[in-house]
Amino acid sequence: MTAISTKDLERPERVLVIVAHPDDAEFQAGATLAKWSRLGSEVHHLVLTDGSKGTWDPEADPEELIESRKAEQRAAALALGATGEVHFLGLVDGELTGSRSEIALVAEVIRRVRPNAVLGHDPWRRYRLHPDHRRAGELCIEGIVAARDPMFFREQLVDGLEPHRPSALLLFEADVANHAEEVSEVDLQQRIAALEAFQSQLETTHFYGLDPEEKVAQFRSQQRDRLTSAGATLGVPMAELFHLITDQL
Repeated sequence: MTAISTKDLERPERVLVIVAHPDDAEFQAGATLAKWSRLGSEVHHLVLTDGSKGTWDPEADPEELIESRKAEQRAAALALGATGEVHFLGLVDGELTGSRSEIALVAEVIRRVRPNAVLGHDPWRRYRLHPDHRRAGELCIEGIVAARDPMFFREQLVDGLEPHRPSALLLFEADVANHAEEVSEVDLQQRIAALEAFQSQLETTHFYGLDPEEKVAQFRSQQRDRLTSAGATLGVPMAELFHLITDQL
């Protein structure tokens, strides 16, 4: 559902995108992250799981896959022009629980990075199948609440961290989108380059269902179509859509 009421945040100084798996950020907000990086934002990634289940090959070595996906995520961040750090919590893929210890880890990264804007999965999206995406969205929100309030995880404050309250939360894959970020051809190309950095995911995620002879062209066309379709809701060439929350932070 789409009911766009706002467009284009003022460029945030620091951005933190919190995702369940390597490549989630690029699929859902890659062009926006590229735009903000190009405009001078310091963009950081926080990847919650190790990506160890991201293959359909039962003979794959999980440890090798974890290291490959870490390297791919770093390469993707560079392709977006991101100058911030890529943080990996290394929690087991497919097994996020939303526990107090997981919330503490997310809150600590938020307190260290001190982002003006946070992006994450919409945990309220209906009919969502992947439990990691739902729980990653919940961890993002609960991490923000914990990071902002000094009575949460006070042991972190002893280590010199201070509470931090971001000014904007953008939820992607939103059940109800209310905000759009207009993006350019340059941003689209950086989004595509970042996604193509995830070589381990080509068959299982990126190229699944595409014509074997035209996979790359079809994949790139899909990315363009997705952004032009979102842009059409505003009458602009291309956009990415979110649910923006500012008044409850």
